[in-house]
Amino acid sequence: MQRRRILQGAAVTATAALLPASVRAMAAPPGGTDHPEAQWHPASASNYTPASRPSAHPVGFVIIHVAQQTFTRTIGIFQNPAKQVSAHYVVRSGDGLVAQCVRERDIAWHAGNWDHNTRSIGIEHEGWVDQPAYFTHAMYERSARLTADICDRYSLPKDRAHIIGHHEVPGSDHTDPGVHWDWVRYIRLVNLV
Repeated sequence: MQRRRILQGAAVTATAALLPASVRAMAAPPGGTDHPEAQWHPASASNYTPASRPSAHPVGFVIIHVAQQTFTRTIGIFQNPAKQVSAHYVVRSGDGLVAQCVRERDIAWHAGNWDHNTRSIGIEHEGWVDQPAYFTHAMYERSARLTADICDRYSLPKDRAHIIGHHEVPGSDHTDPGVHWDWVRYIRLVNLV
């Protein structure tokens, strides 16, 4: 019986190795994604720093970004080792699909400030800061559930002191999520979960 399980496991591993890299990349990491609703779309290992958070670096913030790009292109940028950028999550506009690109224990390169990178979870949102039509109800709702889950797991208050925009990171030259991001609505949704 044990030998048959080992052989079956080897067969599954061998079969998976025959799949194209694009399909294999979609398999969740060991232990699954950190957020139960996320799909795994891994960033290049060249675009983040392996770590053992929260023991090595306590998590104190969730940083909200707008990608200035489409969902698919954002993931492609994170998967390109030459880009030197990543975020933990990307949220799609149309249906709110959540992609996880970097494990939360690791340090994504999203804030433009090393101290904030080490102490935060970064969430990118598909769209552009000057095109509010990208900020759909589905995006707000799924992103808020993700943020609430992160806050619950790291014991963070669900407030604007701990859920901040990229523009609020010290030294940031970014404007995202921009003037069209509805913070009142977002924080209310985070607190409803």
